[in-house]
Order: sequence, then C-alpha cells, then structure tokens
Amino acid sequence: MSEPERSVNADGLHSRSRHRERYDFPALIRSVPDLADFVVASPGGAYGEQTIDFGNPAAVKALNRALLVHHYGITHWDIPAGYLCPPIPGRADYLHRVADLLAEANDGDVPQGRAVRVLDIGVAANCVFPIIGAAEYGWKFVGSDIDPIAVHWASQLVIANKVLKRNLECRLQTVAGEIFNGILKPGERFDLSICNPPFHSSREAAEASTLRKLKNLRGETSPEQEPVRNFGGTSSELWCSGGEAAFIRRMIKQSAMIPETCRWFTTLVSGRDNLPGIYKALNTAKSREVRTLEMNHGQKKTRIVAWSFVPPDSR
Repeated sequence: MSEPERSVNADGLHSRSRHRERYDFPALIRSVPDLADFVVASPGGAYGEQTIDFGNPAAVKALNRALLVHHYGITHWDIPAGYLCPPIPGRADYLHRVADLLAEANDGDVPQGRAVRVLDIGVAANCVFPIIGAAEYGWKFVGSDIDPIAVHWASQLVIANKVLKRNLECRLQTVAGEIFNGILKPGERFDLSICNPPFHSSREAAEASTLRKLKNLRGETSPEQEPVRNFGGTSSELWCSGGEAAFIRRMIKQSAMIPETCRWFTTLVSGRDNLPGIYKALNTAKSREVRTLEMNHGQKKTRIVAWSFVPPDSR
C-alpha cells in the first residue's frame, strides 16, 4: 500500500474522496433544492463563496442529504430528530483508508462487489457508512445497533434506496455489553469491521463538548444556554460508561474471542491520549498486526486503529 502522504491531498482527504474540493453548492442545490434555504455568503471568504451555518442542525442535515443524493445515489435520506448526523467527508475517508488495507492482499487493487462483507458496529439511523461503501465499492454490509429506533429507521432507508437494497442487512443488538455476540451468525465471516464508538463517558461531558463546539462556531453561547448539537446524537451514539477508551478495550477483548471472524477489525479513535491503553489491550489480546491510520480533516485530527489476528498470507 502507498505511504499515507501519497494517498491524501493537502487537506488530508484520501485521493479517492469525492470531497477534496470546496462544496459545490449550486450542484448540491440542484440535487436537493431545500438546501438553498440554508446557504449563505461565506463570512470573510472570497466574493461568491458560499457556506451554511454549521451551528444549525437543520442546515447540517440538509447539507448531508444533498451530499448523499449528489455523490452517492441516494434517493431518500432522513433521520429522526436528535439522532446523529455525521460529517460525510470524514466517514468517506474512513472507508477509503480501510479499503487500502484490503487492497494489500489484492495486488494493490481495492476489492469490489458484494463478496466483500463489512460489519458496521453502530450503524445508527443515518446508515452513512453502508451508503458510501455500497456506492463506492459495491460492498455488502451488516449493520448492528443497540437502539431499536435506529435499526427500524435504517431498515426503512434500505427499502427506500436502490443503492442499499441487497447491500445492507440491519440487526438489533439485544445483549447488553456485547459487541459481536448476539449479532453474528454461526460461521459468519467478514473482511472488515468498522466502528465509530461513543466518545464521551457521560451526558454531562457530551453537553459540555457541544457548548465548546458551538462557541467556536458562533461565539454566542453562554453557560445557561441549552446545548443543541449541530450534528445531533442520542445517548448510545455519544456516550457510554468509560467513554471511547473503555468501549474500544471491550471491543478488542471480545474480538480476540472470535479472531477469524474478521480479516481486519477497525475503529475510529478520536482521543490520541487513548492510544497507549488501546495498544496495551491489543498486545494483551495477542493481535498479529496493528495499524494506525492518521486522518486530518481541517483542524480535526483523528485516526483509525486496525488490528488482525489472521496471518498475512491468509488474508
């Protein structure tokens, strides 16, 4: 696989990303006319530059819908009020980077088609990972979630969109504390597992983070202001006991019990300070190989940690 610096542009996005340039708002509005209600002149930008108010949840939702329609062939997309509305470029970048892991065992070419099976841990109501993965590579996804509303909503998106039919199966996780058990069928195998784990350790921590983000975006929040998440997010999407670090350590421990289920287990890691504990857990689990794939999206720096229990010549 190419070295990371060869596969990204100056802004940090992968070379195969559809989002390497500024948003083409005229084209996006042609795809979703309602987006026009939220497009404004970019403050401090060059003449004619456009943007949206990223502190406005309705504007963010309209932009996401337009991006999914325009770039990925979705004909209908919506999410319940208050559910996570994730940034599309970042999710696409995750998939392109883990696709490179699969390419290593395929003469450098990303394998495509429904024979490539991906487990999306926490598919959520938005289905963004399966939408992008099915449109870009034709991969088949199993999406799991502990929230029955999210699973129902995701299932309806499958029915409503040709790009998802036959490419996404939604499963409800009913076993508390389990990530794989209760979801996997006997003998089931995947090429990848992907995950955007809940980051915060409590509702209070999530709300404090929201206020900080809104202050940066608008500069108009106060301690008394009720947090309104511009990207949304329910409790299961945003926080869990112990936060991101504890969730990922639990995932690693459970993955070691089913080592051949996935060629590569992967997860997003937002907090760099969580890496030492994650590496220690992977060492304890006796993973054969660990990769850390750095991602830089503007001022936001995240990374993907990938691990495998499968020998390289068997991948």
